Amino acid sequence: MSAIEQAYELAKEQYASLGVDTDGAMEKLAGVPISLHCWQGDDVGGFETPDAELSGGGIQATGNYPGKARTADELRADLDKALSLIPGKHRLNLHALYAETGGQRVERNELGPEHFSAWIDWAKTNGMGMDFNPSYFSHPKADDGFTLSHADDGIRRFWVEHGIACRHVGAAMGKALGSPSVVNVWIPDGYKDTPVDRKTPRERLKASLDEMFAEQLDPKEELDAVECKLFGIGSESCVIGSHEFYMGYAMDKGKLLCLDSGHFHPTEVISDKLSSVLMYVDEILLHVSRGVRWDSDHVVTLSDELRAIAEELVRGNYLDRTHIGLDFFDASINRIAAWVIGTRNMIKALLLAMLEPTKMLRDMENSGDFTGRLAMLEELKTLPSAAVWDYYCGRQEVPVSVKWLDEVREYESEVLAKRR
Repeated sequence: MSAIEQAYELAKEQYASLGVDTDGAMEKLAGVPISLHCWQGDDVGGFETPDAELSGGGIQATGNYPGKARTADELRADLDKALSLIPGKHRLNLHALYAETGGQRVERNELGPEHFSAWIDWAKTNGMGMDFNPSYFSHPKADDGFTLSHADDGIRRFWVEHGIACRHVGAAMGKALGSPSVVNVWIPDGYKDTPVDRKTPRERLKASLDEMFAEQLDPKEELDAVECKLFGIGSESCVIGSHEFYMGYAMDKGKLLCLDSGHFHPTEVISDKLSSVLMYVDEILLHVSRGVRWDSDHVVTLSDELRAIAEELVRGNYLDRTHIGLDFFDASINRIAAWVIGTRNMIKALLLAMLEPTKMLRDMENSGDFTGRLAMLEELKTLPSAAVWDYYCGRQEVPVSVKWLDEVREYESEVLAKRR
């Protein structure tokens, strides 16, 4: 028996004494997919133009670490490497500006499934599902910071048509891959300084969304989500698609509400919102990120909030109603390492939540034994969860502990360094 197996058997016994089935936790964990965001691999550039300019509302990747993907084939190869180091079977989250058009200029309101066929084939080969996003940025018609709420009917119509096109792309992905594609709508619309009229742009946004969603698509193929934000670069004083706006819209129209963990006040957490929101909407989408001061898109670490998000999902039995995706982009470190670190931490947080003796803690709480609850929660922090995690990684045939970094270093030397 290996050292990892020995450590796991000891941990298994210790958790069993608390009524926790570690084998069952790992089996459950293996069935939870995380949607990896393609834009971490190329700094949100996409493939519409050789040098896509990032404009139109707060899309910004900082850093110049060498080796970013320059083509779709390079991006897929980098994703293959990242996925080989992450336990479990996962998904890909793709943005519309990652279309492959054979060198031809195709406007975003004219995109179709054929422009994403290589991505669909790649996902099918990997046995993965895919999620999709309209790209309401990095485009001349978004340069003034307004899209679906634009005062110009022609510009607004263009972006409505883009959203409709993307819904059909998502449905084609879902149909081809046998798993519904979550198509998430985020727009940068807002004001840098204090507006006089907040009402009219929000009325235009609601009308645009109603037009976009007018056609009923098969939920077995496509699911619609709407994503809020507190503020962005250029929309510091007012975001048209606020939390209250989209929460109301999702409840009224039966859409998924997307909660991004970096889109609220620095001291505001989405873990506390989950049990409230899921009383009123059937399903949610999570974009798990890490906010640092005003910037929301740092690589996910195993923070208290990440653990709290996972705990709420497990304690409330919400996993079947939650689509978990990641949303960060860091160009200051190896981009593949960023994927691996962030995704492994999301999975690790879920495992920690599944190793919790929830019934015991709930019984203490319900009986008023808050002393016992606090004592047990603190003791859980030093139980041998690392032994279970290492065993799980080994069983999933991915590197244990930080050994994955050796493979990333080798890939950087043999592949990424040659992209300079």
